[in-house]
Amino acid sequence: DTLWDLAVAEVHRRENPEDEDGDGQVWERSVLFMGTKNGGKTTIILRCLEREEITKPTLALEYTFGRRGRRPNTPKNIAHFWELGGGTSLLELIRIPITSNNIRLFGIVLVLDLSKPNELWSTMEKLLQVTRNHANKILTKLEKTNPEATTEMKRRMQNDLQRDHPDYELIDPFPIPLVIIGSKYDIFHEFDSEMRKLISTSLRFVSHYCGASLVFTSKSEALLLKARALINHLAFGSDKSKSLSVDHNKPLFIPAGLDSLSQIGPPPASDSNLGKMRANTPWDLWKKVFERMFPPKNSSNLQDTKDPAKDAQYSECEVDAMRAQKNQ
Repeated sequence: DTLWDLAVAEVHRRENPEDEDGDGQVWERSVLFMGTKNGGKTTIILRCLEREEITKPTLALEYTFGRRGRRPNTPKNIAHFWELGGGTSLLELIRIPITSNNIRLFGIVLVLDLSKPNELWSTMEKLLQVTRNHANKILTKLEKTNPEATTEMKRRMQNDLQRDHPDYELIDPFPIPLVIIGSKYDIFHEFDSEMRKLISTSLRFVSHYCGASLVFTSKSEALLLKARALINHLAFGSDKSKSLSVDHNKPLFIPAGLDSLSQIGPPPASDSNLGKMRANTPWDLWKKVFERMFPPKNSSNLQDTKDPAKDAQYSECEVDAMRAQKNQ
């Protein structure tokens, strides 16, 4: 092939990502992991990539990648894994991995620590809101230059929720594929039954409203395999899992589009309490019920973020000496 032929093929690949697997070409997808600080994001990534490494706290934004073939004797596709550290303190960094060049093959994994319910809703809401706004800005620009691409993205997102689904008009799907993982289920399982029910149904509502998949996991190999199935679908295009578990007394596993508002039911609160809560949207109502039982903590994540300049593993003698001199 001439250089011109390769360039034409590359443009075709970018404009028709869904066709790439058919002709044996290698395609690339990207996944951004974000969520609760110390919630287990790094551990989940390493298990997905089948790597045995000692985990370290994530500093700012970290990157790794993996290769995997969908079938034996086929070219291995590439998945770029980005991980945002610091909880909600470094939100502006999401602009680095999510760009107009890769948004058509991008996915988000939101990891929420089930053992810290008082941080759960605020962390989830901030991360989803900022990511949604950034993705929508990119899609608005992309629509002007490549309207077919944005139409195709919307069509693929809507495929998870068929038009005949009773909630089709009631939800607001996330602009790019989203998986919500509830981590540390082993600790969560020891909670009071009413607490578990509220957290489970609230996360079911959020994931269904955003058109996302939901899974609870822990260090258990069986639960990690379920989380890996959803992540591998995002990262490597593997087949979707058809299993379903909606019992709040068991680990949840709900692929996108398989839940419904009628099955989830109203927020678990008395009618009199629901009547007193002034909420303009179902999201606001669920938030008020959730935060009534789990008041959010008023602590700044920035105060918890350690200064990497003082971290021994990043020491540089000459730089540190100059810095000390400047400070003095």
